Amino acid sequence: MSRCFNFSAGPAALPEAVLRQAQAELLEWNGVGASVMEISHRGKDFMALAATAEQDLRDLLAIPDGYKVLFLQGGATQHFAQIPMNIARRDQVADYVLTGAWSEKAAREASPYVTVRVAASAQDGGYTGLPAAGRWRLDPSAAYVHLVSNETIHGVQFDPLPDTGDVPLVADMSSDILSRPIDVARYGLIYAGAQKNIGASGLVVLIVRDDLLARSPADIARIFSYAEHAAQGSLLNTPNTFGWYLAGLVFKWLKAQGGVAAMAARNREKAALLYDAIDASGFYRNTVDPAARSLMNVPFTLPRADLDAAFLRESHAAGLLALKGHKLVGGMRASLYNAVPLEAVQALVGFMRDFASRHG
Repeated sequence: MSRCFNFSAGPAALPEAVLRQAQAELLEWNGVGASVMEISHRGKDFMALAATAEQDLRDLLAIPDGYKVLFLQGGATQHFAQIPMNIARRDQVADYVLTGAWSEKAAREASPYVTVRVAASAQDGGYTGLPAAGRWRLDPSAAYVHLVSNETIHGVQFDPLPDTGDVPLVADMSSDILSRPIDVARYGLIYAGAQKNIGASGLVVLIVRDDLLARSPADIARIFSYAEHAAQGSLLNTPNTFGWYLAGLVFKWLKAQGGVAAMAARNREKAALLYDAIDASGFYRNTVDPAARSLMNVPFTLPRADLDAAFLRESHAAGLLALKGHKLVGGMRASLYNAVPLEAVQALVGFMRDFASRHG
């Protein structure tokens, strides 16, 4: 068996150590005589696993008291609609900041449940940067302000975080959660699909402030209510037990690497190596404002579109997977999530230099 370097945007690379542990424990986990996928989610063994995973995540992100951590089914897209269902009334306004395809979709999916107001947008610039802070028009009476902290497709990322005053800030962090330290206390609600930096697809981690949980309406179906899930410890219905287990392994792996501060340093090094190679090449191009460039997702183009097929064919043969850019923007994209090692980026940069020398 030969594992390649995986630059997929999601489902994405998992740490090899995590995969090997899961492989070793697949048939029989923790001395219970069965797989973790085969035991009751309400039994003491799984409940202990769940509690440990939550505590490890709290430790990694320094989640303060007054926040609940939920491990829910589905993907982040589901919560584009479920968030306004829980923390806004239909007659309220919610401010949305548009920085790419995912924030656009979040606004669209929220619109049946709240009055969506675009408070700032970078659409006119083709989502190659972030809307200037001075041009934001926030409503102080809004139910919340929503943003996507890292746009996977367009390759832009918030840093630093904008100030939303007293209005709760809601952030889709699917692509950059656990990649760098964050001040959780500045957010009302954080949510993230697991399949990039947490684990396998089919799981969503949600961190929500207690006062926002209290907004859940009484007439919402229980299965959609964050308050109900919180009251049941995310065990209101049968959860994605294997996804939860994998997330727990990833959290342990992150702690062993030195936590999110150590990962941030590694991620900066990986991203700088790739961006520097692109900028110095005279062959490849990244059009994102350097001040807004993502550490997680690096889109780039070749000088001619007719070279794309050859680049993808040759890179795949060289053991570099999933470099095709999203159909909305074309070109290439390398996703550099936590589990992607520096050696992968070094191999990619070496290939890119060789390809440019032959096709430039």
